[in-house]
Amino acid sequence: MDTYAVGFARPDRWKADAEQTAPWHAVEAHRPPGELDGEIELAVCGAIVQVWGSQDWGRVVIGRRACQVCRQASASPSLSRAG
Repeated sequence: MDTYAVGFARPDRWKADAEQTAPWHAVEAHRPPGELDGEIELAVCGAIVQVWGSQDWGRVVIGRRACQVCRQASASPSLSRAG
C-alpha cells in the first residue's frame, strides 16, 4: 500500500476555483510524512502544494474538501499501471 502525505494548495499558487473549493491534495511520501512537513511538493494531480505532515490523508479524503483527482489516484493500486 502506498503512503500519502497531505498537501494544501498554497494561496499564492492557486490556478483555478477548483483548488479553492478542494484545496487538499495527496503527495506520494517516499519517506515518513512527518519529514515532509512544511515542504513544497508536487501532488499526484500535478498541483504545487505545501505538505502538512501532521494530517492523515485517509481522514482528509473522508472529512474534508479533497481534490477529486488525488482521491481517485490514491485509491488505485498503482498510479502507473500499463494497459
